[in-house]
Amino acid sequence: MIKLAIIGVGNCASSLIQGIEYYKDKKNKTGFIAEKIFGYEIGDVEIVGAIDIDQRKIGKDVSEAIFTDPNCAVKFCDVPKKNVEVMKGEVYDGVAKHMTDSFKVDDNQKSVDVAAYLKSADADFAICYLPVGSEEAVRFYAQKSLEAGVGFINAIPVFVCSTDEWSKKYADAGLVCIGDDIKAQFGATYTHRILTESLLKRGIAIDDMYQLNVGGNTDFENMIDEERLTNKRISKTTAVDSLFGDTEKPPVRIGPSDYIPHLNDTKICYINIHGRQFGDQKIEIDLKLKVEDSPNSAGIMIDVVRLAKGAKDKGMKGEVSIISSFGFKHPKVKMHEDQIYPQLQEFMNS
Repeated sequence: MIKLAIIGVGNCASSLIQGIEYYKDKKNKTGFIAEKIFGYEIGDVEIVGAIDIDQRKIGKDVSEAIFTDPNCAVKFCDVPKKNVEVMKGEVYDGVAKHMTDSFKVDDNQKSVDVAAYLKSADADFAICYLPVGSEEAVRFYAQKSLEAGVGFINAIPVFVCSTDEWSKKYADAGLVCIGDDIKAQFGATYTHRILTESLLKRGIAIDDMYQLNVGGNTDFENMIDEERLTNKRISKTTAVDSLFGDTEKPPVRIGPSDYIPHLNDTKICYINIHGRQFGDQKIEIDLKLKVEDSPNSAGIMIDVVRLAKGAKDKGMKGEVSIISSFGFKHPKVKMHEDQIYPQLQEFMNS
């Protein structure tokens, strides 16, 4: 089994937990890179712990909490009771000032001893699903996972696993850490990277480009506050402009654009690229991508957790670059997509 503790029982956690149940039905064959990774099927993943700060979720079984407001991820699978109660975590900077009505925090509720809880849950990994901009909170939970002897998978753009400092901390503790900032199964970043790589390979000169995203879940509501977006913009932008290597980078604008409540968990991405082909003749690409945001994230996370467990079984320590490059926007080692898959296959077959 692969035992997971979830930090932040939001929409992404909802889709991941639903997916674990959904794929226990052997008839469901799509939505992942392999049925087995290092011998682990999706049904081998077990939720053993859950932490949140919203009073509406705390005390509930995680199977109920994932469908509790303000979550709005699509329900695609019934989830039986897991006998895992959602515990109260520490807030720190996890709630933006304009989000106090969306995330309801009861200061009178006692917070759990996070390190002791993770250790008692016997988790292999803690998955960090906190809101974008939770710089202090993410580092708090990363430290507590170290103290508990639990690996860390960081799904948000706070730079932990991609730094030498934290990677060394996990390596010294004999633990695996993977991150940062989950790259969806086929989302805005992956699509933009594939388009950019393809144009460059075909000899197209790229003059400028932008990527704008809108959505209606709490992730987009949280990102109304521009001060919380610094690392998000860095993560998404470097995921694309790193493809240019030593060549001059064109003007690039990438990042969230607006919060549209009635979209709920639907995300709409607009990509525009201006370039020049043979004879300096103009070429322009306008693309619209529309997805359910949280299942798109869970589709990669379910592969990442099995890859991470394989790395743990192999005795690997610290940040594992091939997993982070495959599944995250801001890995420690930045690679082209066409480099990632051969190395990933080699890793999976080793």
